[in-house]
Order: sequence, then structure tokens, then C-alpha cells
Amino acid sequence: MVFLAGQVPLAPAFWRFAILYGTVANLFATVASLAAHVAGLPDAVGLALFLLPVPYSIIAVYGVWRCSAHYAGPEHWVTAAKCAVLLWATIMIFV
Repeated sequence: MVFLAGQVPLAPAFWRFAILYGTVANLFATVASLAAHVAGLPDAVGLALFLLPVPYSIIAVYGVWRCSAHYAGPEHWVTAAKCAVLLWATIMIFV
């Protein structure tokens, strides 16, 4: 697991693994949750489908955090990436 070890450059770790893959996973989970509701399935099924990408969001935050530790560029990009990935994960979990 190169990403979790922090061995991926910060930009791809943030933009690809967190923002792109995480947002796509959350969109699919939201659509599946809404489809379950429309199909008349129990609310627990819809909630489970909606929360399914939460572990990935946690892993994405952890991975970006680890990758930022190895970033050799300006420190403000490290801080920006950490703040942005935390904000992104919070939005993905609660919205």
C-alpha cells in the first residue's frame, strides 16, 4: 500500500485518491441509497448504502496526511491539503 505508506506525491494523493475517487464513491453511494428508498427497502438499507464509503474517506484522509509528511515543497501546500481533505471528508460524510 504505497498510498497509505505516504509514498505517493502529495498532488496525486490529494486530487486522485481523495477528491476524485472519494467523490465518485460517495456519489454512487448516494444514488444507491436514494434508489433503495425509492424501491421501498428498509431505511437501514438506505443508511448502510449511504455510509458505505465512510471507511474509504477515513483512509483517504490518512493517506493524504501521510503523503503530506513527505512533501518537499512549500509548507503552505501541506497545510492546505490537510485542511482541504478534512473539509472534504466532513462534507462527504454529512452531506
